[in-house]
Amino acid sequence: MTASTTADAILEHIKSLASDRFEGRSPGSDGERITIDYLRDCCRHIGLAPAGEDGYFQRVPVIGIKSKPVVSFKTGSSTLTPSFPEQFVAMSRSLKDAIEIENAPVVFVGYGIEAPEYGWNDYKDKDVRDKIVIVLIGQPGRPDREDSTRLDESFFRGRALTYYGRWTYKYEKASEKGAAAVLIVHESEPAGYGYDVVKASWSGENFDLGRARERVRAEGWLSLDSAEKLFAMSGRSYLELKKSAGQPDFEPVDLGTTADISVANTTREFDSHNVLAMIEGEDPDLKKECIVYSAHWDHFGKKEKDGKVEIYSGALDNGSGVAMVLEIGRRFIQEKPRRSILFFFTTLEESGLIGSQYYIQNPIFPLDKTVAVINLDVMNLWGATREIISIAHGHSTLDENLRVRAAEQNRTVIPDVEPEKGYFYRSDHLPFLQSGVPALFFLNPGSSYIDKDPDYATRKKADYISNDYHKPSDKVKDDWDMAGAVEDVELLFQVGKDLGNESGRPSFKPASEFFKEYQKTN
Repeated sequence: MTASTTADAILEHIKSLASDRFEGRSPGSDGERITIDYLRDCCRHIGLAPAGEDGYFQRVPVIGIKSKPVVSFKTGSSTLTPSFPEQFVAMSRSLKDAIEIENAPVVFVGYGIEAPEYGWNDYKDKDVRDKIVIVLIGQPGRPDREDSTRLDESFFRGRALTYYGRWTYKYEKASEKGAAAVLIVHESEPAGYGYDVVKASWSGENFDLGRARERVRAEGWLSLDSAEKLFAMSGRSYLELKKSAGQPDFEPVDLGTTADISVANTTREFDSHNVLAMIEGEDPDLKKECIVYSAHWDHFGKKEKDGKVEIYSGALDNGSGVAMVLEIGRRFIQEKPRRSILFFFTTLEESGLIGSQYYIQNPIFPLDKTVAVINLDVMNLWGATREIISIAHGHSTLDENLRVRAAEQNRTVIPDVEPEKGYFYRSDHLPFLQSGVPALFFLNPGSSYIDKDPDYATRKKADYISNDYHKPSDKVKDDWDMAGAVEDVELLFQVGKDLGNESGRPSFKPASEFFKEYQKTN
């Protein structure tokens, strides 16, 4: 198969997936049925065998939740009522039709982190039961002793965001503490995206697995402007309290403010679907093991704005990853390995990795027979590169598999160039890692493009995040250069082929935060 054929095939898949006919690929919509039928037909045409519980499909029981929240803060005679969704967003996962939290004290708990390995405890002994917790996104840092321009990598891994800095951790920890609600202050730099992304993601229908999640009664975000007004109303400076939150002696602060939060929920139950296809391995023993290629098919569907329907096409996110996994599948039909290869198109990644979490609970191949996962999400459609960025670099011996094959393309492998954005925790490889399965993760790989100016990568990435990411404008672009996608399909095929044929298996490195989980199953 020629490079031009591969490029054309990738582009045609993306054009189909991002077309208006697919209605933005929202789970539980007509767009889902169109999408999963398309993927089934593509897999069947390629020659990939069905691997789901129902042909190519794995049913994922889901609850859809549309929340209409109202919040009002009161300090003395002053009130602050941020508007939804422009100034705050919130939802409840309790599945009740109405949630009422009345006259609850508001407490600022800094970063909301308890991390004994770093000697850090934001909560101290503060009782936050039935209170409203305000928390910062991200994590604290401290200067390196030898170079004050750098952060100390022994403390919360320096620049790299740890799970403690993720918004999911903030909700989980506050729930463990018995808080009534949690509101995270949004700031673009530590979050890795603007407030408009939060607004788009939280203002429509949200999803969860078909069970009530044991978390706080309401969870959400405050815009930075709203947070600054809230702190000022309580007679405090947001910037000063944020600064104090970066010190180990920080104590939670009662803002002297109370809050009322009400959430009206409309819920529905439905089945979404993972799409699963496979090539059975040629070796009678090793075929019982598998290599997984994953890419999420879901996006944000369609929403009404100013009386018009806008379709969130999701061309780059993640039509690109889906298209490339399909092309990798086509390559494997021509060169079947000893191990089996599973092609996993996940649902509900955008809603918190729900499809992959469900698969981990209900795997097609036992997890101890799952050798590695290679996850593709928002891939490179901007040209050929001198390197490939491996977001999960440093966690497993898969680094060496990737390095060897990248060198054959005269490319180097480099770790995440923006570890502070937390991309590592934001896609479907994560549940596999948490279950002891080594993973590679690629997200728009490359920072040095061939025949492009030195600032090209930075400019393209900034433009995409600002103008297209999680917006209706994420559509097929006339200026796409498919050379990088073709390179990456070949590279990731070769890596998977090696893993499929080797007698040995990759392993976690002791420095990985998932090493202990890996040891439990190996």
